[in-house]
Amino acid sequence: MTVTRTEAELLASVPDGLFIGGRWVRASADRTLDVFDPATGLLLKRVADATPDDGVSALDAAVAASAEWAATAPRVRGELLRSAFDLLQQRRDEVALLITLEMGKPLPEAAGEVAYGGEFLRWFAEEAVRVSGRYGTNPDGTGQMVVSRKPVGPCYLITPWNFPLAMATRKIAPALAAGCTVVVKPAELTPLTTLFLAGLLEEVGLPSGVLNIITTTDAAGVSERIIADPRLRKLSFTGSTRVGRILMKQAADTVLRTSMELGGNAPFVVFDDADLDKAVDGAMLAKFRNAGQACTAANRFLVHSSVAAEFARCLAVRVSELRPGRGTEPGVGIGPLITDGAVDAVDELVQDAVSHGAAIVTGGRRVAGPGSFYEPTVLTGVPAGSRILQHEIFGPVATIVEFDTETEAVRLANDTEYGLVAYVHTEGLARGQRMIAALETGMMGLNVGAVSDAAAPFGGVKQSGLGREGGLEGIHEYLSTKYTLVQTG
Repeated sequence: MTVTRTEAELLASVPDGLFIGGRWVRASADRTLDVFDPATGLLLKRVADATPDDGVSALDAAVAASAEWAATAPRVRGELLRSAFDLLQQRRDEVALLITLEMGKPLPEAAGEVAYGGEFLRWFAEEAVRVSGRYGTNPDGTGQMVVSRKPVGPCYLITPWNFPLAMATRKIAPALAAGCTVVVKPAELTPLTTLFLAGLLEEVGLPSGVLNIITTTDAAGVSERIIADPRLRKLSFTGSTRVGRILMKQAADTVLRTSMELGGNAPFVVFDDADLDKAVDGAMLAKFRNAGQACTAANRFLVHSSVAAEFARCLAVRVSELRPGRGTEPGVGIGPLITDGAVDAVDELVQDAVSHGAAIVTGGRRVAGPGSFYEPTVLTGVPAGSRILQHEIFGPVATIVEFDTETEAVRLANDTEYGLVAYVHTEGLARGQRMIAALETGMMGLNVGAVSDAAAPFGGVKQSGLGREGGLEGIHEYLSTKYTLVQTG
């Protein structure tokens, strides 16, 4: 399969350099990294491959621009973000196609990501002018307490490959709205969308040095140098818990403020009083959107024993209708996994579960290439202790485990080191309220299969991370609090 003329023109329009200090520059070692289409294995584009020295240069630019950007009127910052939102809407078809090319998801899903990612630009454009403090008399009446909030300073933002637009805007927008300058390191596998976004922000007039983009194959070396620099004041990372732990240890040396959006192992609980049609609809969203490659993807389907067989049957019918293929093709219901290695990892988990007694209802096999595809899969009878129940699958595999009581459902749902999101289906109001209280999770969907919204706080508990992105809380991750006592008596 070859890249069509339309695709070729779009790819040619994507900048291929590092964006440092308002200029597109080559990597200092004149290295490049290759970006591939996971649906075909074909090369899409070569872009600059930054060295640790390039990372420091990007931080230099962010530091140089920091004071002036912090002093820029909130209304001006907000209007720049709003202009970026408007331009993104004008270019939404191009951005959706670019996401599909480098990440693989079907075009309708990519268009959904553009809509979702754009909302962070619009939401934080509005929040820029709403940063507030407080003022009041101290308890003994001798003075006035003034509490104000200021930008934390230069930030380093590390984004993952699975939502290349939304993960960038979810970090960039609140940082810029708060008055912080940033260095962004997109994932090596999907850097093109972030580079395109940088071009849009440049086009709307974002001042030089406020946004800096470095693409690299040396993520560890580049990040270590930037994080160790005492001029950096904030680190925000989305990715695996394993890498998050490493970055937190590095950040400890300079007591660097951190936000961590890490792994998940989401339970999807279906009670005996659930609307099964609604539950299956929710399962398709929670599990098979993005081919299961999301930290919010449902990992463990905990289904009451009285409805488990019917739920599995209905889900398997829907899953078997998903046609794998290149996301640009009409009728494709599910795209590739990001690499062949990802396919290997998913298949190993499935085969391990089957070897321990799980049954394949549908799917369960690799799809012959080209491309990195795995059949959408439903497993039943997955035994407790299986690796597939303990690890984030990051693939299109639904694992069904039966339970008999509400107490058992809560125990199984909470039996994980993660706590990012949970999904519950029940028609009982009281039961729904009990589950809100009982589940150890930062987010929950009650009778829905998707919870993400720019206006809502996104984040988890336990080893799923620290801090929140989006919502009223999102901008506060990039603000420091200052208290002043003014003596009056």
